[in-house]
Amino acid sequence: MATPIDLRGGGAPTVTHPHPLDNAVWAALDGPHALPHSLKGMGGTPTADRVGRAARYPADVYDFAALADPGDPAAWADLRTLVGPGTAVRIKPVQRVPDGWEVVGGGEGVQLVATEVFRTEPAPEAVRLGPDDVPEILDLVARTRPGPFRQRTIALGTYLGIRHQGRLIAMAGERLRLPGWTEISAVCTDPDHRGKGLATRLIRAVGAGVRERGDTPFLHAAAGNAPAIRLYESLGFAVRRRSTIASVRTRGTSGEVGAF
Repeated sequence: MATPIDLRGGGAPTVTHPHPLDNAVWAALDGPHALPHSLKGMGGTPTADRVGRAARYPADVYDFAALADPGDPAAWADLRTLVGPGTAVRIKPVQRVPDGWEVVGGGEGVQLVATEVFRTEPAPEAVRLGPDDVPEILDLVARTRPGPFRQRTIALGTYLGIRHQGRLIAMAGERLRLPGWTEISAVCTDPDHRGKGLATRLIRAVGAGVRERGDTPFLHAAAGNAPAIRLYESLGFAVRRRSTIASVRTRGTSGEVGAF
């Protein structure tokens, strides 16, 4: 369970983000994942995706929003306009949540980046997953809880899976993409098939595709998920930073979302 966090306050001093990974969701939404252009062909028409210095993914893609500067009250005002009433969103990184917002959940995450010792290689047994595989993906995600995965998350990048007797038992893929960097995400293995190195093979295979286009892989994990962090470090990833994640909603609305 995520540790409760205290994010009350009138706002922190403006924070600059000299590196895109410091505010990765914004760097993706302001770059390669700028909406709606990068999501054409996903089915459906996303609602407003950006107002001023606030942006968000469609809720059925990824339920994070982002602020150009999380310390800027004007960016929070733009987010309020963007999400409207009755909508809860996740934000990271966050130091303080300004007045007028309710914190309904939160926790701490870690960001890891691939080092030179991270070895990539194809996984011949892995198959490319597509929209027709989404029901199976959602079933695997529900059983393994690797983090948020929605009906159209698969459109964000390449997702690979491994099957056993026709059943999807492991997967990993690409989520956030920003200039020079791609996030490896949704790493999960069916409990009955753990200990066979499936996650390792998939991480290396997804990483191979990331590096082929000149990007550097990175990952996110809940700070308390020690087994996942140990796995990533053993493969050649290094913890870069820790950050606070908040689930927030405007006053008078309902609906809670989790921390990661």
